[in-house]
Amino acid sequence: MIMKISVAIDGPAGAGKSTIAKLVGKKFDLMYINTGAMYRAVALLAKRNGIDTTNIDALMTMIDNMEMHFENDDLILDGVNIQNEITMPEISEIVSNYASIPEVRSKLVTLQRKMSEKYNVIMDGRDIGTVVLKNSKFKFFLTASPEERARRRYTELLNRGLDVNYDKLLEDIIKRDHIDSTRAVDPLKKADDAIEIDSSNYNITEVTEIICNFIENALQ
Repeated sequence: MIMKISVAIDGPAGAGKSTIAKLVGKKFDLMYINTGAMYRAVALLAKRNGIDTTNIDALMTMIDNMEMHFENDDLILDGVNIQNEITMPEISEIVSNYASIPEVRSKLVTLQRKMSEKYNVIMDGRDIGTVVLKNSKFKFFLTASPEERARRRYTELLNRGLDVNYDKLLEDIIKRDHIDSTRAVDPLKKADDAIEIDSSNYNITEVTEIICNFIENALQ
């Protein structure tokens, strides 16, 4: 690929960002960077080490010593694949609390930007189009109703053999939406130049096709 490209996909929890970003990434040979997974890794390690959200110094030291990279779309932390651990409900419940800390965001945004300067990338998260990849020509905002997003997450976790409660998942998603969209630093919002796609009535293939068609037409 001659032209250097970066693709930003934003949206709330459970909108299908990661799945679709991976498919679009494969189509255009882009490095997929799941920024949400990076925040989840911070939450997981902080939980393991008993580091509270108020202990900023300890969090900064912890992040400075973390070695994170992606292999086959999975997040590797300090040499260990933690993909399954970071998608557990107990991490979903606390990740927004760590992700809303300005110092944590600043450190991870710097890491994410460095990746985008080095490679052709596709990133998904909450502030990619508005903060991390502000100059990207390809910005998409994926959304779906809270009920539909909870249903998808419920099915996904059930298929992994986990004992989950739909009402609790819906409650968590609504709570996360509120935290993510009202935080003081880099809140979840649609970039002015992003294309919004409500995926409530579309399947994964259809949403992927919409995004791929747009990119292909722009690259011609």
